[in-house]
Amino acid sequence: MRILLVEDDLRVASVMKSMLVRRGYQVEHAATAKAAVEAAPCDLVLLDLSLPDGDGIDVCRALRTRDDNLAIIAVTARSDERDKVNGFRVGADDYVVKPFSMAELQLRIEALLRRAARGVAARQTREIGPLRIDFTAREVSIDAKPIALTRKEFDILASLARQPGVAVTRERILLDVWQTTWSGRHTLEVHVASLRAKLGQPDLVRTVRGVGYRLQAE
Repeated sequence: MRILLVEDDLRVASVMKSMLVRRGYQVEHAATAKAAVEAAPCDLVLLDLSLPDGDGIDVCRALRTRDDNLAIIAVTARSDERDKVNGFRVGADDYVVKPFSMAELQLRIEALLRRAARGVAARQTREIGPLRIDFTAREVSIDAKPIALTRKEFDILASLARQPGVAVTRERILLDVWQTTWSGRHTLEVHVASLRAKLGQPDLVRTVRGVGYRLQAE
């Protein structure tokens, strides 16, 4: 998952980039409108609307025109309703007003990724390295060898497989699998340990300390 961070405040950009990289994202930083428009293709854009050489609204419009499937979140101090309306009109998928918490931003990112994951569900199957997941039949195989998983183990794997290579928060997995964030303290850890054992490749599901888990994309 590659993120383009468009932010002219270098201190804010440094903090945001560090937090995003820790969660498993690849992050490119652009400090100007020109750099944002000329940046390499990405999966998601975090776009400040107040830039030194142009308006972020124009950048949003240009990016949306170039790629209709690109996920764009406006991250800005502009809280006026008119600015929000304009942002959505030119193609922003979401709008986050500064100051915000990284936890909130992470949830917004995950929400957009879940929308993209619907395309995965439509394809019914997904292959990630030696791992093959059939979402419809709820079947899993490693190197074409079937792996028998419990319902909860499959749901955990499916939650991670929607964002391969990205650190998925513990809370997000609990919501996906148990529909609550208040499951027992070790419930998720026990199920993940069992999942790793059955997959036979422990490094496929990696622990991201302080965040959650990541399914290796390669």
